[in-house]
Amino acid sequence: MRTGGILMHLTSLPSPYGVGTMGACARRFVDFLQAAGQSLWQILPICPTSYGDSPYQSFSTFAGNPYLIDLDDLAADGLLDRADYEGLDWGSDPQRVDYGKLYQNRYPVLRKACKALLAAPTADYWAFCEENSFWLEDYALFMAMKEANGGEPWTDWEPAIQNRDRVALNRVRRALAADLAFWRGVQYLFFRQWKSLKEYANGKGIRIIGDLPIYVSADSVDVWAHPEQFQLDEHRRPTEVAGCPPDGFSADGQLWGNPLFDWDYMERDNFSWWVRRIAYQCEIYDVLRIDHFRGFDAYYAIPYGEPTAQNGRWRQGPGIKLFQAVERALGKKEIIAEDLGFLTPSVHRLRDETGFPGMKVLEFAFDSRDKEGPAYLPHNYPVNCVVYVGTHDNEPAMGWLVTARPEDVAYAREYLHLDGEEGENWGMMRTVWASVGRCVVVQIQDVLGLGSEARMNTPSTLGRNWTWRAREGFDSPELAAKLHRQMELYGRLPQTE
Repeated sequence: MRTGGILMHLTSLPSPYGVGTMGACARRFVDFLQAAGQSLWQILPICPTSYGDSPYQSFSTFAGNPYLIDLDDLAADGLLDRADYEGLDWGSDPQRVDYGKLYQNRYPVLRKACKALLAAPTADYWAFCEENSFWLEDYALFMAMKEANGGEPWTDWEPAIQNRDRVALNRVRRALAADLAFWRGVQYLFFRQWKSLKEYANGKGIRIIGDLPIYVSADSVDVWAHPEQFQLDEHRRPTEVAGCPPDGFSADGQLWGNPLFDWDYMERDNFSWWVRRIAYQCEIYDVLRIDHFRGFDAYYAIPYGEPTAQNGRWRQGPGIKLFQAVERALGKKEIIAEDLGFLTPSVHRLRDETGFPGMKVLEFAFDSRDKEGPAYLPHNYPVNCVVYVGTHDNEPAMGWLVTARPEDVAYAREYLHLDGEEGENWGMMRTVWASVGRCVVVQIQDVLGLGSEARMNTPSTLGRNWTWRAREGFDSPELAAKLHRQMELYGRLPQTE
């Protein structure tokens, strides 16, 4: 079945309280997707963001982001009064998320909601805590400890807590019992709203594509609670860290800094940590996109402490054994392999062995610095792939036409027959919709014809990343009708229509 979808993270939705949420703004967007003939809504990771506000650097791979909890829905549930939050400063620019203001003002409001929740906890709350205890207890303790230590990373806590001494942990649990209850309550509220939103979307024929980063943050409960799963020294510091090698785009490469997995240990344990992680994500989402898929074939390891990625080296990943273990435990799951970047024949073989669709990004096809470029030209697409004009890490189409090399843009305009037409973003989208790729997902920025000002992320930079938000009214009936007609023309309407 040929399908179409839109990439838009929840934080980018317009709302009165500083950031998009899982409330009315998300339900309106689902209605827009249905009216526009879409089948899929792709979002970025919904886990709590840490330093830098990136959803790909989180305190937990299992928890939900408290910023996404809708305050109006909490008020409707009787857990807040509107006066608790309506007069607060959520930022001065409705088209940018002010994460500093969110951090400052959101948590006191959530504490009021959790106080009301925990005054008379329901059976549903206790069931949630029981079902999620395998991650929730460690997460609540981690966040309470982080707060008690002024936000310091866990590697700076007292040694007994760093090393998870049982007596020390029990002492902390007693001392911070109220804070642990708060962090459990926040997660209950998050996933109650998430479940409601997902059911609403599925009821409208919209399936949600979630995003799973391959790596976890060094300052995360995942590393603190499960150090045996990672390549750490006797002081629980990474021996090597993740990144990408230098290439035509960056002379220094990309230094991500995430700890690397101890794949030998994981294999001896039948990859149980990964099986549980993927099982959990597949319950949350309808389709799962796994970021940096090539890292399962071979991964780039940079010595800990290096200032750049220049002195790293490639090491062998788990390969097909990991995905065989996942399939044995869970059966076949709908997974998209983010197979972008420096690829080798073995990466292609691994993707083909799994049967997962890979990704094709139209903008890459015209970049003269990219040796893989021809593979991204639409006439070379396989059927089993997910096609994009660009992703959250790329310029929106209109921005790319301005900032890319003039010779690359000229090539694109000739190949795509844009001919200087007004709305060249629509010409680029029509190309991917017309392709044989079974699934096409376009950024909402491209649908809206926005440029570089609306870029979601520029890799290896700090500053305004992850902050873009759409204007109120972006999801007009006229735009939905225009998109619906394109889905009709290119055979991508849902089968129910």
